[in-house]
Amino acid sequence: MSRGKKSRSSARRGSARRRVPVAEPLEPGQPSQAPGLTLRSYQVGALPLINRILERMRLEEFFQEYLPADDSRCQLPTAQALLVFVRNVLMSREPVYAVGGWAAQFAPDLFNLWTEQVALLHDDRLGRCLTRLFVGTGPELILAVVRHVIAEFQVTLDELHNDSTTVSFYGAYEEAAEEGLRLGRATHAITWGHNKDHRPDLKQLLYTLTVSHDGNVPVYFTSHSGNVVDDTTHVATWDLLCQLVGGPDFLYVADCKLASQENLGHIARRGGRFVTVMPRTHGEDEQFRAQLRQSPDAVRWEPLYEVTNEDGVVTDRLFVCAEESLSSDGYRLLWYRSTRKAELDLAARTRRVQRALAALTELRERLSSPRTRFRERAKVQRAVDDLLAECEVESWLRVSLEEREDATYRQAQPGRPSKHTKYKKETRPRYYLTWELDAVAFANAEREDGIFPLLTNDRQLNAEEVLRAYKRQPLIEKRFSQFKTDFAVAPVYLKDVGRIQGLLAIYFFVLLVQTLLERELRQAMARKGIDSLPLYPEGRPCSRPTTARVIEVFEPIQRHVLTLGDNEPQCLVTELTKLQRQILKLLALSPADYGH
Repeated sequence: MSRGKKSRSSARRGSARRRVPVAEPLEPGQPSQAPGLTLRSYQVGALPLINRILERMRLEEFFQEYLPADDSRCQLPTAQALLVFVRNVLMSREPVYAVGGWAAQFAPDLFNLWTEQVALLHDDRLGRCLTRLFVGTGPELILAVVRHVIAEFQVTLDELHNDSTTVSFYGAYEEAAEEGLRLGRATHAITWGHNKDHRPDLKQLLYTLTVSHDGNVPVYFTSHSGNVVDDTTHVATWDLLCQLVGGPDFLYVADCKLASQENLGHIARRGGRFVTVMPRTHGEDEQFRAQLRQSPDAVRWEPLYEVTNEDGVVTDRLFVCAEESLSSDGYRLLWYRSTRKAELDLAARTRRVQRALAALTELRERLSSPRTRFRERAKVQRAVDDLLAECEVESWLRVSLEEREDATYRQAQPGRPSKHTKYKKETRPRYYLTWELDAVAFANAEREDGIFPLLTNDRQLNAEEVLRAYKRQPLIEKRFSQFKTDFAVAPVYLKDVGRIQGLLAIYFFVLLVQTLLERELRQAMARKGIDSLPLYPEGRPCSRPTTARVIEVFEPIQRHVLTLGDNEPQCLVTELTKLQRQILKLLALSPADYGH
């Protein structure tokens, strides 16, 4: 079982160890003994920072309350083992079988464990803990944790963003081919579906996440079988968010999968508000685009705002159609135009045409080959149609198919040819392709570049506020990026579907911890009027610190416990840098106590 590659920094962990003349260099956690002297070295890293967030979240208490009770003979409580798992994913992302070895490098008190308990963190016990988490993880546990986080960290829930991704799996997973029950809880089917990582060859599960606009904090997650489509997840998610918020008074933002009659009607009838994209399949979309193609001057665009880069150069200009309309269901329909999106649309369409032209050239060469297998007109036409459909250029390329007779001559009778030899003519059809770009259609398509429609039932938001709310939707992709790259959730190598669902819950709590740490640090910087911290290599400024970078900055910190004879042990901690002290003060932690 593996959840990702070992941290690159693990090879450097011994480099910051203080050298003692009487002892050989040791691995962290291994004691050094000389006559009358004992030295034990431990890693500290960023654990105290993470522990502070976990304490404020009261995650251990919620695990103890909602997970099945431990057996009285259990030497390592499930809640504590799972918190070690959470810390490991945040800091190192070791394989499950290596979590115990990783934890042994740190002082046991940093995990709230005794030394003897660290040895119990083997893969079998962690697997059993994941099973218990699977049994206990439901909406009740998630909502309880998030409600406390909202109150403790003062997270506002006036705008919530929802999206989904897929988690890929290698292997057959025959025992998880269908949904079922295990230990009284429903299990998902690990199966094929629309893979958002473009891996249709792999089975998958669907992972949906909801985050707040305030700090992009994860507030709810669910997982589903791999063949579940996004359209069917929004109603249940929105209902649970109403329980979290205490009512429907929040703006729910999601992509075009939300824009079904059932989903929007469910939210609107219960007093909820939404912002989403209208799909291209709706009739209103084609009507507006046809109007743009035929009489573009009839559409009046009003400027909204400009987007500039760090140098003050305008990179995008946003406009809204002056005439607001209604969808067939009576919701507000607003059309927007982006100059940046127009550039991207034109570039994408040009690439598709170029790809189609290259494919047509290759097909024409195949047709001219003497060994070609395209001997039937219907077969050639089908190949052309498939090619144009694949490149999505049917509207702009006009392809002509010409049939000619290819004549060959063979001897009528066998034997050596002479001047009296008679030949017979044989003919077979051969096909030739010619094409041209429909300049008028291509120019008309440019009139549609950069436009997109948004649907909302909120009558209080103006056009710019609706657009800005939707523009914040891609922020959730940052969480998915961390989910799959920083924390290396996929591919998953666990085989037990219950433990897999428990593992997905672990990753939700990991996302929550790292988001809260980032949010606390950034808010402290704003209160102190600090624009940036020298977190990047060579002391380059960082205006938006990330948890991953903070963990890396604190990684060299170690604790050394020195005992000389019968004297009281002395605790020595790596001297903190100016940057480390500044971060601790921003997070309201004492530099003098760090690592002790």
